[in-house]
Amino acid sequence: MVGSDPADELFSGFWPVMRRFLFAFIPLWVFLIGYAAGINVIIAAIFAGASVSVVAIYEKKKIIAEHAKQDNGNKVIK
Repeated sequence: MVGSDPADELFSGFWPVMRRFLFAFIPLWVFLIGYAAGINVIIAAIFAGASVSVVAIYEKKKIIAEHAKQDNGNKVIK
């Protein structure tokens, strides 16, 4: 049996493309915004690196919400 990634189902299959785009450009945007605001380069780089985890956390929460919505009527005591 082939397992499928539940993230492929998010946003009607557009999420894998959008996730790759966000992983590539969000840190760059965060760094450039911090640099333009006059924040120290090292601190701007730390914020940029931390911004990648926001995408992963959002994806995880969205998958859990979709899973809960699908299993709403399937509550079985085991």
